[in-house]
Amino acid sequence: MAAGTWYTWGGGHGSQPGATYGQVDPTDPDSAHDPERLGFDCSGLVRHAYAEATGSDILDGIASQQYYTHRAAARFTAAQGLAPLLPGDLLAWGTSKDLHHIAIYLGAGKMVEAKESGTRLMVSDVRMNGYFGAVRVNTGQVTGHIHQTWGTDVWTKEKPSLGAARVYAFPYSTTIRVQCQIHAEMVSAEGYDNDVWSYLPDYRAWVSNIYIKGPAWLDGVRDCGTTNPVPMV
Repeated sequence: MAAGTWYTWGGGHGSQPGATYGQVDPTDPDSAHDPERLGFDCSGLVRHAYAEATGSDILDGIASQQYYTHRAAARFTAAQGLAPLLPGDLLAWGTSKDLHHIAIYLGAGKMVEAKESGTRLMVSDVRMNGYFGAVRVNTGQVTGHIHQTWGTDVWTKEKPSLGAARVYAFPYSTTIRVQCQIHAEMVSAEGYDNDVWSYLPDYRAWVSNIYIKGPAWLDGVRDCGTTNPVPMV
């Protein structure tokens, strides 16, 4: 992971962590040579760095999936600034609906990143413009109720209702941590009917249990409406 390694769009997302040749980003003319360059995009770099550090491929996925990882040990908002962060924390830019960049905090206001086509891996000052927040990754054993979604572009919602504001869409099957579940609005989709919604603490959002693999009411997961109900964010 030398500092001279190229940024390349889609780089680092092979079957195993490590540099790969990139692709042309149709929205970025500077990516024309990325298929000729061996390197990483922003999330490919994060994946590789954590695989090197832990010996396991624990952060496969795009930037938003890495930020919303079920391995989160702590989360920090943009309003908290950099003061509570430690080296190794992941920094994200964008919005909850569209996190488009991720980097690794080094400490003292610095980060390492794969920034954009036409550049190489670099150490930069942390940019606060568009900064969304940070996550500290738990590299040990994950606790809690871990489940898997299915489907593509499945939206999480601010409340357990189809009409609630969208928070984030799972691009494909995703590992999630479920805090609790509740009977709420009935949902009919993909040939199923279900009124159960699960609260996902890593997203501070809800998802219909239709899109969670398993029974309509997840085994062993408590009812949000009994003890310690979660706020309707």
